[in-house]
Amino acid sequence: MSPNMDYAIVVENLSKYYGSLLAVDHINFTVRKGEIYGFLGPNGAGKTTTIRMLCGLAKISGGNAYIHGYDIVRDIVNVKQIIGVVQDISNLYMELSCFDNLMFCAEMYGVPRSQRRERVENLLKFFGLKEKKNAKFKELSKGLKRRLTIAAALVHNPKILFLDEPTIGLDVKSKRQIWRLIYELNKKGLTIFLTTHNIYEAFRLCDRIAVINKGKIIAEGTPSDLRKMVSGDKIIELQVSPITKDLKMFSNLHSVIDVHIERDTFYIMVNDVITALEEILRTVKQRNLEIVTLSLRGADAEDVFVKLVEETR
Repeated sequence: MSPNMDYAIVVENLSKYYGSLLAVDHINFTVRKGEIYGFLGPNGAGKTTTIRMLCGLAKISGGNAYIHGYDIVRDIVNVKQIIGVVQDISNLYMELSCFDNLMFCAEMYGVPRSQRRERVENLLKFFGLKEKKNAKFKELSKGLKRRLTIAAALVHNPKILFLDEPTIGLDVKSKRQIWRLIYELNKKGLTIFLTTHNIYEAFRLCDRIAVINKGKIIAEGTPSDLRKMVSGDKIIELQVSPITKDLKMFSNLHSVIDVHIERDTFYIMVNDVITALEEILRTVKQRNLEIVTLSLRGADAEDVFVKLVEETR
């Protein structure tokens, strides 16, 4: 046992080599008990490799990791008793019904026989699958399959749930239903470790986020913290007439961090809103342009993510 009992997860210089390829590069982070912690990064960044090491599914090349104080190498039996794992591909049986899949998982996890049926019935109800109790897994929609897969990971009442790309391949409605379930599980006190390449998903769901790229954690914090890490945390949206796509007229301004065009709209990231507006208005007047629309918003998730990743290239 480690003294780090205040945390659900503690990771110290964790690394993973595949031959000469360093897939996870000496990363460090902690996850507090009861929070939703996001691991956000592009495909191939090291997210799934990290989650597999933390769950004992992949050998650690270096460093240490602790789950509720248990060393994941020396105490893997104890670790597996307190974690639930949902990988991006389900391991449930296609020919078994929802009920039978969960009963089988309960048996495999060592849930006492006297408690299995009640536990399974409660999970089917919570995940909105009661009416699908006798339906075979193969007959379910993608969204319902994902719900049952998450339910199966919770059948032994774990303290931490690992979700690897939980909404990949789902339609918008199914994604929102999974998000709602994640919220509700977290409200019940469950710690959730979530990997995703969906920027909006991470910023919407997570209390804190680590951004990983090329095996390294390049930023960490709350969604608000991450927005502030990008030099400009405000964006001015501007349309002018006649239409122009001259980026330089704004990119050279003192208060402008970045500028790009989508269709006919300038998106101008700034670090000082008042100064930027004065400079932009002056520039528009000098060019004999008229303002069609002008609005201000905070940097959104995609702006932050792209900026952070670009800075590590």
